[in-house]
Amino acid sequence: MDLIESYKEELQLVRKPWSRMWVAALLLFLLIMPWITQEYIVYIATIIFIYSIGSLGQNLLIGYTGQISFGQAAFLAIGAFTFGHCSRFGIPWPIGLIAAGLAAGIFGLIVGIPSLRLKGPYLAIATLGFGIAVYQIFANSDTLSGGRMGLIINKIDPVFGLDRSIFNYYFNLIIAILFTLLTYNIISSYMGRAFIAIRDNDIAAEVIGVNLMRYKLLSFAISSFYTGIQGGLYGLLMGYLEPNMFTFMEAVTLFVAVIIGGLASAAGSIMGAAFVVLVPQFFSGFKEMVPVVYGTAILLILIFEPLGLNGIWLKIRLYFRNWPFR
Repeated sequence: MDLIESYKEELQLVRKPWSRMWVAALLLFLLIMPWITQEYIVYIATIIFIYSIGSLGQNLLIGYTGQISFGQAAFLAIGAFTFGHCSRFGIPWPIGLIAAGLAAGIFGLIVGIPSLRLKGPYLAIATLGFGIAVYQIFANSDTLSGGRMGLIINKIDPVFGLDRSIFNYYFNLIIAILFTLLTYNIISSYMGRAFIAIRDNDIAAEVIGVNLMRYKLLSFAISSFYTGIQGGLYGLLMGYLEPNMFTFMEAVTLFVAVIIGGLASAAGSIMGAAFVVLVPQFFSGFKEMVPVVYGTAILLILIFEPLGLNGIWLKIRLYFRNWPFR
């Protein structure tokens, strides 16, 4: 682990020259990838960027604040259908996307109220009930979900003469980078430290002056905002929305992304998002195997590497940093 000598150094996103080199190399690869790979791979990478945003939000709630939620599919649906209705009424996509995040964030604030009294499995069950209720409402309301035809979303016209798949790739890459930077800023701020204090010991956090009600609700609202943005971006990419796109399995997917990627890790959230997107692609011919792989992976991670994929990556970096003295 890096030795941090000052708070200013801790606030730096990338501290070491070697780290700056591989981060720059990664960004360069992401920029040129659409031009050197197949369109299908570009599409999968775009999906990973979108899921990364929801995974980052879920990690802020579970990994940093210690609040377990299984209602993320509901916030996905709220964000997606809010964006869909904005699109139907001709509202510009930036406003529609912000509206999607805000709508999900408001409901997240409301759902967060039980977190003031409930913990652990009780909170998980309460949020699970909310997720199921929202799905049933959308599934049985033609006004909200568009009925059997669903909602058709107007896609953004590509700019600079780019192919649509490449435009979608860069568009979602930029938004994913912005939310990643936002996440690093949140966890480095007083707010992020308050989240961590609540996760570690909420009674001690309250004693030292952390407002539990404010920061628990804020954590739910921010996490839901991220998920609402994910829902809006997903609808924009697909150009179509219907309730069966937001079943309980979507909540499980985001939960798996956080656990597999690594709790309390922004980089791990992105790795976890890549995992939950790529696994169904590898088992596209045997979809019944996907839950089995998820469950097995969670067991292996919890037993052998509690820090998840990010923990494995940190060990690899440490190995090569100390080589040949290992």
